[in-house]
Amino acid sequence: MQAHYPPRFEREMGCTEAEWLGWLPGACGAQAADLAALGQARVDIGAGRLELRWAPLPDRQIALMRLPRLAVQFSFTDVDEADRQRFMRYFDLFMQRGGG
Repeated sequence: MQAHYPPRFEREMGCTEAEWLGWLPGACGAQAADLAALGQARVDIGAGRLELRWAPLPDRQIALMRLPRLAVQFSFTDVDEADRQRFMRYFDLFMQRGGG
């Protein structure tokens, strides 16, 4: 979880696209994720919206272990900072896997 979430940022997720699509509805909480097109989704947040774009990256290999990776772009439009922070805190807690 981050201390601050800017209106636009990109992050690398350690999951497959299938896992991401399975988790996305729950991570959006009360807001519905509209799968706009392949590799894209839109989430209405109040009067604004979040646009998500993602693309698979090559697996990360550490010794014999292979980890899937997904590049995800977050772009908030007309979402005030308090709503953006609240949404992303829930989103990050939902997406958190394992120990950290």
